[in-house]
Amino acid sequence: MLVHLRMNVPPDLSASITDLLLPDERVTNVVVLKGASLQPAGDVIEADVAREAANDVIDEICATGLPHVGGLIFDDIDGTRFDAAAEVERAAPGDPDDAVLWDTVLARARTAERPSVTYLSFLILATLLAAIAVITDSAVLVVGAMVVGPEFAAIAGICVALVFREWSVAATIFRRLMVGFIIAIIVVVALAYLAAIFGILTAEEVSRPRPQTGFIWHPDRWSFIVALLAGAAGVLATTTAKSSAMVGVFISVTTTPALGNLALGLAVLDVDEIRGSASQLAVNIAGMVVAGVVTLLLQRAFRPQYRRRHP
Repeated sequence: MLVHLRMNVPPDLSASITDLLLPDERVTNVVVLKGASLQPAGDVIEADVAREAANDVIDEICATGLPHVGGLIFDDIDGTRFDAAAEVERAAPGDPDDAVLWDTVLARARTAERPSVTYLSFLILATLLAAIAVITDSAVLVVGAMVVGPEFAAIAGICVALVFREWSVAATIFRRLMVGFIIAIIVVVALAYLAAIFGILTAEEVSRPRPQTGFIWHPDRWSFIVALLAGAAGVLATTTAKSSAMVGVFISVTTTPALGNLALGLAVLDVDEIRGSASQLAVNIAGMVVAGVVTLLLQRAFRPQYRRRHP
């Protein structure tokens, strides 16, 4: 698996970049288009690098000062059909599936600090589904709320920001997460009041025994263990671009269902429901953040080391 690099390079840096790329056995398909870049003016240089070595090569390119005077973009190549692709992958240590493009991971974390109507809409819809699951005691709707809930992206962003010591980014994402929770709760509480006025909802439907959904507001030691495992799996899936594994993460942790139960507890003023749901929510978030940070630290600590072999 390769990563494609494309650079807009000022003329005075072009030779330095090509001298850096050409001797590296982890790099292939080096192309220099003289004068092809109009904005900024200069050359266009393209190359393909083994995914396992992409971080090292990108760091070396950035050390030349290119990001300040030109441009560098990169993306994964899903398919290749030439012999040199296998050669550059053999020259790079490790496995492509284990490689992490840290610049991409950090960029995704930074996007999580921006407010988004789409994110808030999904969170409200997931909380509403969770509230209906509580009222109807439906385990199927609980799973649906887990899958629809978008909050793990924000939690993963917090983990990445903490590992990279981007304290302000972590604080902003956490604040956005809490504000989203509060807005979702307000919407569900308001709709619950309307439902009560029209006789659709009663306090007994919230506080009665619920064999199928009672677990979402009864945290125990297993709640924290599941949150740890889900946090580790979720961050690992995020950093290695294994989106299929994220579905399992979504249906493992009762974050959004606890939020829906908390909103209904507030609507009917059931102290036990409020306390239990808030505890479940806090346990889930804390467990996922702890496991996510540890997973990222381990990934960075044990990434393959490489010493360039010059001809």
